[in-house]
Amino acid sequence: MLYYFRRYPLSLVIMAVIFYLSFFTPPKSNLEEIPNIDKLVHVCMYGGLCSILWFEYLRTHRMINWSHILWGGILAPIAMSGCIELMQTYLTTNRSGDWLDFLANSTGVLLAVVFGYYVIRPFLWRKF
Repeated sequence: MLYYFRRYPLSLVIMAVIFYLSFFTPPKSNLEEIPNIDKLVHVCMYGGLCSILWFEYLRTHRMINWSHILWGGILAPIAMSGCIELMQTYLTTNRSGDWLDFLANSTGVLLAVVFGYYVIRPFLWRKF
């Protein structure tokens, strides 16, 4: 377990923040008037998380192990997202799960894979 705290500290912090944000009651704001703004927030949260995962993975690995990327960088965040949506539905009274949120989260993860491979990887491997 200590291995993950050393290799992926920012990712773990972002996961904790996502869990917190997923269960607290957000204050009312004028942004709610913008159609589907919450979906954009979901794409950004999970895209940001997975971009940081890519960064932390690639700064310590010279070769990409696609099995690790598939399980830890794609499927695990998508599964986390699905679990959070189910917990919002069945375990809270102030939040509701939404399959479109899950789709937005998954879209963020997949966009981060493209960004990680085509932007972060060349940048880090060229720099180091």
